[in-house]
Amino acid sequence: MNGAGAMQHTLQPSGALALYVHIPFCESKCPYCDFNTYAGIEALIPSYVAALAREIEQWGAWLGRPTLASVFFGGGTPSYLPPDDLQRLMDAIRSAFVLPEAVETTAEANPGDCTPERLLAMRRAGFNRVSIGVQSFDDAELAMLGRRHDAQRAREAVRGARRAGFDNVSLDLMFGLPEQSAASWERSLEEAVRLETDHLSVYALTLEPGTPLEADVRLGRTPEPDSDLAAEMYLRAQSMLAEAGMDQYEISNWARPGRESGHNLAYWRSLPYLGVGPGAHSYLYKVGALDAFGVRFANVNPPRAYIQRVDAWAAAGTLAVDAIATAAATGYCEAVSRRDAMAETMMMGLRLNAGVADAAFRERFGDAIAGAFPGPTAECIDLGLLEWAGGALRLTEGGRLLGNEAFSRFVAG
Repeated sequence: MNGAGAMQHTLQPSGALALYVHIPFCESKCPYCDFNTYAGIEALIPSYVAALAREIEQWGAWLGRPTLASVFFGGGTPSYLPPDDLQRLMDAIRSAFVLPEAVETTAEANPGDCTPERLLAMRRAGFNRVSIGVQSFDDAELAMLGRRHDAQRAREAVRGARRAGFDNVSLDLMFGLPEQSAASWERSLEEAVRLETDHLSVYALTLEPGTPLEADVRLGRTPEPDSDLAAEMYLRAQSMLAEAGMDQYEISNWARPGRESGHNLAYWRSLPYLGVGPGAHSYLYKVGALDAFGVRFANVNPPRAYIQRVDAWAAAGTLAVDAIATAAATGYCEAVSRRDAMAETMMMGLRLNAGVADAAFRERFGDAIAGAFPGPTAECIDLGLLEWAGGALRLTEGGRLLGNEAFSRFVAG
């Protein structure tokens, strides 16, 4: 939907809202990254932070100062922002929204930025969870990935976060890298466990088209990753982390009890979320013709265009609800149909180890999972990808390696 004419009903979050704040700045861009991030545009930081604070203020006013269920600063590199700017943005959030004291508030951080002073400043600003982009504890792998830290700096970052008062620390690790050995991967996992990580996100390297690393592999300058070895690495992560007392609650995520990422659970459970900043996506439920199936929209990608658009929106004052498709920094907007909402609920919810509860699905959509998706449900069970357990449809142990095979069937319907 690219026009505003169909948006005639009041837009409201249904329950508490997950807030994502995009910080597009990086000191250097990693060769595997295709996110909406930029290096060498630090001159934009003051005007960008001002625009972002204005967008936060406008959304809070428009939505009636709703309560937040979580806050997540991602990027890019939020830890690269000056501490005073992080404080300013958190102050804007507290002013525009209701932010309960105990709400999970996360900032992504590069180990190279995790000085004692910066970590303390992040805690003072109100962040109570830090997600550190370690990726590997092998220096050769870090160099290949273009990271600006080494393994020792990563260890110091985790310990420094603890000293600064963070009692909820998450690490990112990558596997399936070119020339990465099984032994090296196990050492990285062991190191993460040794550091008493609360939460661990484990991702297979994806060679995204247009990235320098993808070009290097395609042109033969870098060896192609071994997909069979990557599958073995994933299985090894499952066994090692289970032995270490970490529960796998999602295809790529493990946590100590009670340390699951509340913010990411909102995405996987298809709950409402608001994204601010360039390229940020939102999904809000809507009262009116679309009932509980919602509207999805995203901001424009270029930071300069984003700043210009938000400046114009702030000058225009409060928006009419039917202007969302052309409002502020919105780059696209579309209504979410009942069928699309059901498919997305399955695609996202099946990522969770608990799966999708049939009762919750029926409550939201008025139909059972097998009634809405008889073919995909039966086929995936016959193939050994899915199983019923405790009233929920979930991936089998073997199905976690082949999740996309199940997801695609529900999207196709």
